[in-house]
Amino acid sequence: MLFREPCYIARLGETMNRFAPKPPWLKVRAPGGETYHEIKRTLRRLDLHTVCEEARCPNVGECWREGTATVMLLGDVCTRGCRFCAVTTGNPRGAVDGREPEHVARAVAAMGLSYVVMTMVNRDDLLDGGAEHVATTVRRLRELRADILIETLVGDFLGHLRSVDTVVDAAPDVFAHNVEVVRSQQRAIRDARCSYEQSLGVLRRAKERAPHAFTKSSLMVGVGETEEEVLASLADLRAAGVDIVTIGQYLRPTPRHASVMRYVTPEEFDGYRRAGEALGFAHVASGPLVRSSYKAAEAFVRGVLRAEGKDLEAAESVLANRAQLAREGAARVAGEVELLIPAGRLLRRTADASA
Repeated sequence: MLFREPCYIARLGETMNRFAPKPPWLKVRAPGGETYHEIKRTLRRLDLHTVCEEARCPNVGECWREGTATVMLLGDVCTRGCRFCAVTTGNPRGAVDGREPEHVARAVAAMGLSYVVMTMVNRDDLLDGGAEHVATTVRRLRELRADILIETLVGDFLGHLRSVDTVVDAAPDVFAHNVEVVRSQQRAIRDARCSYEQSLGVLRRAKERAPHAFTKSSLMVGVGETEEEVLASLADLRAAGVDIVTIGQYLRPTPRHASVMRYVTPEEFDGYRRAGEALGFAHVASGPLVRSSYKAAEAFVRGVLRAEGKDLEAAESVLANRAQLAREGAARVAGEVELLIPAGRLLRRTADASA
């Protein structure tokens, strides 16, 4: 393909001017709506971290309005320093909130969500990378709300497959791990402890461990890759057994992060979608503002329908039915389960009392 838009592409060897105007297809409406604001108030009250906010996702308003949220487990400090990510990097020194699985499960169960993504910061300071912590949260939420769809978006656990098994055995509806970028851009974009092959190995193991469950991964484009490399990555993911893939434009969160090399056009994204569907993915979400958890509930439902050979037009009615079940389930849990006081709030209260 030839890219001739001078405002939206850097010449070979250059980086995009961060003051250059973004193309019109990257403009989004400010988040709002009753459901969005209710979820935001609940998250703040319960001291829950979401990657929707930490990673400054442009789709936060749309997803929250549709009853999907991404909750971040194991704190908000990541042990890795990838050049695309806005999450704080540091060393938590093994600190884990033992109350978090119960707290998150009770809080999410009472929120009226129909689909929750449980993601995590990388915790290389923990022996199992935090796998059992994630698995415990999944199992407890399943006990409280059997109707809710659960996706786990986890790290690579440094390639330790026993940790992958721990999460898969908790039976999330979707096991997700992101390769992030094409093979050639791994070292420029991801932390040195990550690797393309290591990520493919995690996804392959998850599929082998639970063949009938869905696996999912995500690619960012606009960081210097070629079209051929994107297509090769899609083929690699499909060969590893991945069922659902998302492809989106990389957007630089701060001037300290990796530069955007070019803005990929909506037409190119549509081409990637068609290529992914031809490879046999159950669902491909490809667009400038698509992120790993973008319309995750819809992606799952459409993936199930496609895998079962059913009419994709039924997706809207299935989603509406699940939303109604979510509201009923949340109302029941809210009346039966007492929410825990978040550990962070307990610590602040103790500090205030001793002051």
